[in-house]
Amino acid sequence: MARIAYILLSHKDPDGIIAQAERLTEGGDYVSIHFDGRSRNSDFDRLKAALSDNPNVTFARKRLKCGWGEWSLVAATLLAVRAAVHAFPRATHFYMLSGDCMPIKSAEYAHALLDRDDVDYVESFDFFKSDWIKTGIKSERLIYRHYFNERSHKRLFYASMALQDRLGMARKVPVDLQIQIGSQWWCLRRRTVEVLLEFCDRRRDVMRFFSTTWIPDETFFQTLVRHLVPEHEIQARTLTFLMFTDYGMPVTFYNDNYDLLVSQDYLFARKISPDALDLKTRLGQLYAATGVDFPISSEGRSLFQFLTGRGRIGRRFAPRFWETESSLGRERTLLMVICKKWHVAKRLVDRMRTVTDLPAVDYVFNEASTPLPDLGGIQSTLEKRTRHRRALVRMLFDYWEADTLIVCIDPANVELMQDFVADKSTVRLLEVDCEFSDDYLVGHARRVGLAGERTPKEVIDRLLPTIRYDVKFESDKIRDADFSNLLRIREAASSNDNAVALAAFLDITIEKAREIAETNYLFMD
Repeated sequence: MARIAYILLSHKDPDGIIAQAERLTEGGDYVSIHFDGRSRNSDFDRLKAALSDNPNVTFARKRLKCGWGEWSLVAATLLAVRAAVHAFPRATHFYMLSGDCMPIKSAEYAHALLDRDDVDYVESFDFFKSDWIKTGIKSERLIYRHYFNERSHKRLFYASMALQDRLGMARKVPVDLQIQIGSQWWCLRRRTVEVLLEFCDRRRDVMRFFSTTWIPDETFFQTLVRHLVPEHEIQARTLTFLMFTDYGMPVTFYNDNYDLLVSQDYLFARKISPDALDLKTRLGQLYAATGVDFPISSEGRSLFQFLTGRGRIGRRFAPRFWETESSLGRERTLLMVICKKWHVAKRLVDRMRTVTDLPAVDYVFNEASTPLPDLGGIQSTLEKRTRHRRALVRMLFDYWEADTLIVCIDPANVELMQDFVADKSTVRLLEVDCEFSDDYLVGHARRVGLAGERTPKEVIDRLLPTIRYDVKFESDKIRDADFSNLLRIREAASSNDNAVALAAFLDITIEKAREIAETNYLFMD
C-alpha cells in the first residue's frame, strides 16, 4: 500500500504546521519539514518540541533563508527530500506541500489513487513552446544569471539582465536537457526521487545552471523528471487544486468552499485561509475518515469565475474609435431578438425569416458556429466579430442588399445592445421572456461548464438560486437600460398578446404577426 512522505515547506504559523503534521501522520503517512531560516527561532523550537516524539516526522538538516523565485526554495526542498528518503525507508511516494495546503480527500482515497497507477504526477510542459508563462520575462529566466531577487531588488534585477545582454553574456541551456515548466506541487515515486537525487550529485553543471535561473521551482523538478523517467510513467498534472485570479494571485478558500473543494479531482487544495477554522476542522476530520464516497466533478474553476464575475459587471475597456464613429446607416433597421434560451430564439427567428422574407442570423456575437457568409475574415472569430461589430453588421446588410436585418443576441450583452441603439440607424429590440424550470437551469449549468454530470446534488442546490438570479439580473439590466424601442413577448402570454408586440417589432400586419406567434412548440425545451 502507498505510504506518502509529505515534503512540507513552511515559514509561518507553527501551530498550523504542528496540526498539519499530526493530521497527516495519523493517517499513516510521514512528514519532512523545512522551516524557513528567515522565520523566528522560537517558532522553530516550538515546532521541534511539539513533534520530537512523533517518529513519522523529520526535519531538514539545515534551515535556509528562502526567497520567492530564488534557487533557495529548490535547495530547501532537496534538503527536506533527502531527510525524508533517509528517515522513512517505507515511504513509496513523496508529495510536495506548503503550510497553506489542506487535504480535500481521505488518506484512504489518496493511498488507493496512488496504488492504482504507477506514475509520477508533475506538471511539465515545454518551456519554449507552451504558453504556460502568461506575463513577464520568459527565455530571460534561463539564459541570464540571476543573483538579485526581482521582488526585493527590482532595479538591480533588471540592470543585471541589461548588463549581461549588453556584454553578450547570454548562456546556453545544458545540451542534453529539454527545459520543462509547470506547477511546483508534485508527487513523485520513491525510485524517481532516488534517481533524481543521484543525478543532482553527479551533474554539478546542471545544478550550477539551475541555481542562477529565475523561479527554478517551476522548472527544476519538472525538467529532471522528464529527463529521467519514461514519458508513459508521467501524468502531466498536479494533485493539488489551486486557482488564480485575473491578477495572477492565488485564490484563497474559506469556510463556505467545503463542498466545492471535496468534489474536485485532486487530493489537496491551496490556499486555505488562516481564518477558515471551520473548513480546516472539517477537512482534517475528512482526511482521517474511512469509507467515504467522493462524487467527482471538476467544475471548480469555471464555477469560481462565474460566481466572482457577478461582481465585475461593467466595461473594462473604452470603445474603439472606429466603433463609435461609424454607422450602420440612417436608412437601415436592425432588429435584435434577445433570448436566454437560444433554441427558442432560433426557432422564432426561423419562423420570422419564412413569414417576412427578411434576412436573419442567429447568435452572431455569442456562438462561433453561427453560419455566416465569407466577409473577408472579419467573421472568423467571436473576438473579431465583437471588436468590429458595426463593420460586420454593415457588411451583412450589404451582402443581402437589404435595409432590414434580424440578429439574435444573448441577454448578457447589454453593452453591445447599447452600442447599436446609439447608432444613427433604427434599432428595435424584442425580449423573449421564457420560463425556466430547475431541470433546464441544471442543464444550462452543465452546458456552460458550471457543473458536470457527477456534480454533487448539494452543490447543484446551492448553485441553482445563483443561476436563476443571474438570469433575472440580466433581464432587469435590460429594463434598467431604458431602451425606447424595447418590446417583449412572453411564454405565459397569449398568441394574440404576443402578436401585437411582434407586429410592432417587425413592422408587419397583425395577421402575419399572429402566424409567427402561433408557431408550434415555440417555447418547448
